[in-house]
Order: sequence, then C-alpha cells, then structure tokens
Amino acid sequence: MSDPLINRHEQEKLLQWVRATMEAAVRGEPLMEISDAELSDRLRAPHGVFVTLKKGGELRGCIGKMDFERPLWSNALAAAIASALEDPRFPPVKSSELGDISVEISILNPPEDLPRPEMFDVTRHGIIVEKGWRRALLLPKVATEQGWDATKTLEMVCWKAGLPSDAWRDPSARLQVFTAFDFGEAKPGGPLA
Repeated sequence: MSDPLINRHEQEKLLQWVRATMEAAVRGEPLMEISDAELSDRLRAPHGVFVTLKKGGELRGCIGKMDFERPLWSNALAAAIASALEDPRFPPVKSSELGDISVEISILNPPEDLPRPEMFDVTRHGIIVEKGWRRALLLPKVATEQGWDATKTLEMVCWKAGLPSDAWRDPSARLQVFTAFDFGEAKPGGPLA
C-alpha cells in the first residue's frame, strides 16, 4: 500500500509498544499499560494486524488478529504476545533470544471476496483461502519475499491450510484478498527501518 495508515511517529510508538509487550510476555513480567493520552485516532481505529518476528532474517513467529472491530493498538499487542508464545510452528520465544529478534508489523485492510482467481494481484494482495473448516492466510509481502508468482502463492496458501495445492480452483473454496501496510525495526530492538 502506498499511503501509510499511520504516520512515522505512530509507527515508532506502535513498534515500541509491541516490542515491550512481547518482551514482558516472554519474561513473564506484567504487561505495560497504555494511557488514553498516548493513543491517536489512527491507533484507536479498528484494523486487523499481524506481528512477524524474525531471527537472523528467518521467520521465528507470525500471528495476526483479524478482529476488524478492535482498535489497531489492541490487536497489535495481542498479536505480539501470540507471535512470541503461541505460533504452533515454533517453540515459544525464550528470553535469551529477545536481543536477536526483529519485529515487523502489517496493518491489514478488511478482506474482500475474490470473484475470480485471475484477479489476484500477487504484487498487491494478501490471500485467504477457506474450504470447509480449513483456512489460511498469506500476507502480501510473503510472495515477494519468496519470489512466488500468483499460482505458486495460491498453491502455498492452500498447503498452509492443509488443503490440496489446487484447492483454490475448487468452486466451493472461498478466496479473499486484502492489502497491508508493512513496517518494522531496522535491526532487533532498533529504530524504524
């Protein structure tokens, strides 16, 4: 997305809160409280959000909160805790790792149904596939980071959902797209990139 959903100052503030919340959760310490005075209208606005943790450039955790009724800041802090402690693909983050983990935040716009798979723009869209009780999502940045085209991205989101790789072609599968605004730390615990 070209137009930031929050300004640079708000991005820095949200990154600091997410890191502080993640570190406190990992250490078992009390979580910080955010006063109303610190919250801008944009940070209070309802948005889905994903928090991605990377260690040495490799994925270490990524969980999102797709509650588009909750404020951005609240979803971000909940996603920070979940990314560090609840991502089923990884063991919980340990205190000893915190200095090596960088934080990225993706603010999501609400998903929209994708009428036809050929309308999926891998350079702009994140993708959600849902069939039966299986569901998975890939953020817009994943395809670019992995060098995937649209077909490969659709196959991988199906695989992530535990579906056959061509399930996206099934008329009973629901496909949705969304856009995201991404930002993160330049280095672990460092300033905004």
